Amino acid sequence: MFGYVVLNKPEIKFKDFDLYRSFYCGLCRELKDRYGISGQISLTYDMTFVVILLSALYEPVTQKGETRCIIHPVHRQPVRRNEVTEYAADMNVLLTYYKCRDDWDDEKKITALGYSKVLQGKVRKLDQKYPEKSRRIQKYLAELSTMEKAGEKDIDKMSGCFGKIMEEILAWKSDVWESSLRRMGFFLGKFIYLLDAYDDVEEDIKNKNYNPFSEQYIMEAFDEQVRQLLIMMMAQTCREFEKLPIIKYTDILRNILYSGVWVRFEMIHKQRKESGEKKE
Repeated sequence: MFGYVVLNKPEIKFKDFDLYRSFYCGLCRELKDRYGISGQISLTYDMTFVVILLSALYEPVTQKGETRCIIHPVHRQPVRRNEVTEYAADMNVLLTYYKCRDDWDDEKKITALGYSKVLQGKVRKLDQKYPEKSRRIQKYLAELSTMEKAGEKDIDKMSGCFGKIMEEILAWKSDVWESSLRRMGFFLGKFIYLLDAYDDVEEDIKNKNYNPFSEQYIMEAFDEQVRQLLIMMMAQTCREFEKLPIIKYTDILRNILYSGVWVRFEMIHKQRKESGEKKE
């Protein structure tokens, strides 16, 4: 349920793309240093957005450096890391673990079980470090799983449950900005859940898996209805974002929120349209 909060690369300046990539590489390096390869492979673009957003808002001291990796073995890559990067790495692993446990409980995915076993020891320490966040994330994932098994048809209720999980991720600190960050996380989480359901609907129907859009998919205006739902979620997300006193990295953040998040939707929509035309 990740990988949708991305850049629209053709619409961003080279210097901003390089800046974005340095935060992405910084998070990748942080995951490897703290959790090894097993943590590093859980890296997501969504959590890179969280790093940049919270770094822009709180402006922590950021260390700049360079590193080599398997993907870029020849040239050293610039990296940026700070205390937000550490927090995001922790949340990345915590979410990955409990999502894997959920996938095993619901669908008996062997790969999910195996990966969760690898992360299990690391997550015990995170449960102690973030007891309330961990408890709430588990609670909301359990509620989501229960509703899916019951075949819940209320899309707003389903997406709202995942929205509460993203609330917990964005609410880094209990301070004056917590309220706006929670609301922003809530609507962004709903967007992610809805887009993920839209992305998977054909495969889920084929495999007889739960999907909140299963019944609506056959409707003629299905794609436009989903688009309108997503627009409403992102409108609320952006409204909360614009309330925050952010000066740094604004071009990157606005590229993601106003343009990048739509890249995947447009790609799916285009592929399905072309597929339908071929069938006709």
